[in-house]
Amino acid sequence: MFVRHTIENNEEADIRPSKTYQSFVAAAGGHRELNFIEKNVRNYITREVRNVLELDDAKEFGKYLLRMKEKNQNIFFELELKKDQSIKLAFWADARSRAACEYFGDVISFDTTYNTNR
Repeated sequence: MFVRHTIENNEEADIRPSKTYQSFVAAAGGHRELNFIEKNVRNYITREVRNVLELDDAKEFGKYLLRMKEKNQNIFFELELKKDQSIKLAFWADARSRAACEYFGDVISFDTTYNTNR
């Protein structure tokens, strides 16, 4: 648990994974005293830490849309999440964008799957 917590804190503080791993090596008294390698630290960051940040993004985006609705009742939004709480669908429109759509007959869309296959 301590290792995971340290990795997460260091990632949030923008400390490189290699430096994080070296701190574990120094604390344990050498590489052989650890049951993981630097690659495991990098994999944990990719798999767990960044996934949590993406889920936080979806949550914060929902809060943002609610705040905008409180300020302006003319805003309509729909936010649909997947089972893992990531964004599946997001749509919002205010009075100005509705008028522009009516005038120009066009919309703007964002592809939320852009980085999913990296």
